[in-house]
Amino acid sequence: MADTRKESRTRPTVTAEPGNPAGAFLRGLPPRLAVVGVWLALCVVYGALKPDLFLTAPTFQTIFGSQQPLVFLTMALLCTIIVGEFVDLSVASLLGLSATVVPVLTVLHGWNVWAACLAAIAAGVLVGVINGTLVVYVGVNTIVVTLGMGTLLGGLALWMSGMNQVSGLSGEFAKISLTKVFGLPVSFYYGAALVAVFAYVLGWTPLGRHMRFVGANREVARLAGIRVNRIRFGSFVMSGLFCGLGGVIAVAGLGGFNPTVSATYLLPTFAATFLGTAVVQPGRFNPAGTFIGIYFLATGIIGLQLLGVPGWVSDVFYGGVLVVAVSLATMLARRH
Repeated sequence: MADTRKESRTRPTVTAEPGNPAGAFLRGLPPRLAVVGVWLALCVVYGALKPDLFLTAPTFQTIFGSQQPLVFLTMALLCTIIVGEFVDLSVASLLGLSATVVPVLTVLHGWNVWAACLAAIAAGVLVGVINGTLVVYVGVNTIVVTLGMGTLLGGLALWMSGMNQVSGLSGEFAKISLTKVFGLPVSFYYGAALVAVFAYVLGWTPLGRHMRFVGANREVARLAGIRVNRIRFGSFVMSGLFCGLGGVIAVAGLGGFNPTVSATYLLPTFAATFLGTAVVQPGRFNPAGTFIGIYFLATGIIGLQLLGVPGWVSDVFYGGVLVVAVSLATMLARRH
């Protein structure tokens, strides 16, 4: 009791600074909501600088209605990262391949669009099976497998498309992604539902607890009777499935796909995933925090674009956020 009283007497208190209300507000936030506070501060700054452009319904519809591929990619990355496979560099190329398969088969080869979608999803699952087999059962390093696979898939997508954008999908097919619900495309709700289900599995089911256990200590999990290799392999398969689904939803919204843009998804995917470790469950990879991180990044980039900042700043922004997010994740992990 004496130690507790001493600690309470010596603990510094945070007081508001009259000249800096924003700083006092941010310091008063719980750590798990600090990123949300910064997000709100960004909105205030952009709204003050460009109220006629930023504070409009179309801007917020763009922020929340254009990130669906990134939602599926981050959830795919979380599948493997939670079980301890920290660097899957193939997710962006896999989504790009799946998104390329649909218009190539439909427009260039006359397939039924739904059969092409099934083929795209099957391609994602197949790549997940190959990645999982090589990493889990053959024992090849994850970075080597996924880096090589990502490069291979990118090349295959370019070959299939003739190094051009393939478009021409029907407007009827686009409805599965673009139909408006409460002002936002229905694909936004697909992503939100995926995040909610994934968060439920991780937090409330034995499978989720086993995934966390495997990621924390693979050998201890094995001694506890958990089928470690099966969970690791399954995480790669689910990652491939999410990439396939994300590719289908992305190409439905765009009406076609250019495989050269696939690589541009990789950095934002990692930035949002690591930034999510500072939100909701500090120090842990979690779907809800990652979901918030995606739209935090989208707000930052779109706000900069409205300010007329050159395009190269987006790379600086994503790269800077990734460095800060990884640093925060490391510090929070040590604390916990």
